[in-house]
Amino acid sequence: MSDENTPARPATARAWLREHSELGVCVLLLVLGVRVLTDALTMSVDITQRGPVGPRTVPVAVGIGLLAVAVLLAVDVLRGGRGEAEAGEDVDLDEPADRRTVALLTGVFLAFAVLIGPLGFPISGALLFWGSAYALGSRHFDRDPLIAAGLSLVTYFVFDNLLGVPLPGGPLMGVL
Repeated sequence: MSDENTPARPATARAWLREHSELGVCVLLLVLGVRVLTDALTMSVDITQRGPVGPRTVPVAVGIGLLAVAVLLAVDVLRGGRGEAEAGEDVDLDEPADRRTVALLTGVFLAFAVLIGPLGFPISGALLFWGSAYALGSRHFDRDPLIAAGLSLVTYFVFDNLLGVPLPGGPLMGVL
């Protein structure tokens, strides 16, 4: 006998899978986590290894994180957890897309890709950060270039000196 307050059980396997469709995301995260871990643990690191933290550290952490999220999400779904329906953003769907911003960001990224070789990361990175801030609406012409240059230099030093990931220095190679 079924009580009115008791939810009806799905009659078929297809209905059960429809009720638990979030398990597909769990499977995707699980496969992705296994793939990341497999690649990380089989990569050759003899030349690039410097100290205890090497090029395997972040991929292994990401792979373990993906596996953990997959398992936790699967447990939640099997216990009856459901994702909330999209409440919608405060977006007017009748308005056209902001093609100018997309075009500016695309141009900034392409310019960065072209300029990183001849100018090096510190200069091209500063142009990337400054151009991205401009494309996204910042109009602080006195402050933004300084922040972009500082962020680019910090990023360069962290990757090049602390993490051992060589980035092109360009004309500033001798200065930095």
